[in-house]
Amino acid sequence: MQRRGILLGAILAMTGAAAAKAANPSMLETFKYDAPDFAHPLPKALHRLVVQVSDDRPELWTMALNNVGATQAALGKDNVHIVVVTYGPGLKMIMTGSPVADRVAALDAAGVEFDACWNTMQGMQKATGKLPDLLPPAVIVPSGVVRIMQLQTHAFLYLRP
Repeated sequence: MQRRGILLGAILAMTGAAAAKAANPSMLETFKYDAPDFAHPLPKALHRLVVQVSDDRPELWTMALNNVGATQAALGKDNVHIVVVTYGPGLKMIMTGSPVADRVAALDAAGVEFDACWNTMQGMQKATGKLPDLLPPAVIVPSGVVRIMQLQTHAFLYLRP
C-alpha cells in the first residue's frame, strides 16, 4: 500500500511538472548550474542584477519593481541584465491575480526575467491540491535559492529590497 502511495505521488508530481512546463517556460529539465540560461539573453549587457522576492507584501513587490525600473532607466535596458527570482510567499507576485501583474508584463517586455521556484510551487500544490497559476512571463526554475546562487556565481549582483 505504501509503495502504491509513493508511485501515485510520483505520477502526480510528473503530471504537475508536465502541466507547469506546458503553461510557462521551464528550466526544470535544462538547468545547469555552471551554464545559466535566460528567457531574455542580453549577451552585451555590461551589468547584471538578480533581485530576490521572497515576501508576500505587495508594497515590497512595488519597491522591487521600482528598483528594477530605476536600474534600467539609469543604465539603459540593453546595458543591464535583470532577473527577478521569486520563491516562498514571494511567488504570489507572479501568480495570476497579482496586483502588480501589469508591471511584471511591462518589465518582461523590457527584457526583465521573472523566475518562479518549482520547490515553492510543489509546496503550494501539496497544500492546495493544485499547482499555482503563474503569469505568462514567469519562467520555472528548479529552486529559487539555487538560481540566485547560480547567478551570483556568474557575476550578477544581488539585491533584496
